[in-house]
Amino acid sequence: MAPQDGADGEESMISTINTTPLVDVMLVLLIIFLITVPVVTASIKLELPKERNQPTQTKPENVVLAVARDGGIFWGLEPLDIDALQARLRVVAAKDEQPEIHIRGDMAARYESVGRVVAACQKVGIRKIGFITEPPASGGR
Repeated sequence: MAPQDGADGEESMISTINTTPLVDVMLVLLIIFLITVPVVTASIKLELPKERNQPTQTKPENVVLAVARDGGIFWGLEPLDIDALQARLRVVAAKDEQPEIHIRGDMAARYESVGRVVAACQKVGIRKIGFITEPPASGGR
């Protein structure tokens, strides 16, 4: 008896493509598309601020605090510890019109050191705290 087509695995080949993995991939892509489209299209209309580069106007009544590389705190040029800083900040916070507190932190200073100064300002009720940085180098781009 002669072997029939399909009875012997070596003589016959399946010529159809298995589309199950393709359907699975398409369903996953469809689900991802359905989830991400509402997120992309649903956004709140905002008018974002325009970039402006103007130097900070340092008024005489503003307080400039510096945090050195080693974590030392300076009020102007006078070194202070955290307790003395809080005592001085309480006096400033009690004024009717609070001055702004400008913090100059050394780039190599630990974040913890600058954070202690910010926490001290918040603890005594200072409302305006700013950070002073170097302006970007011109001609870079």
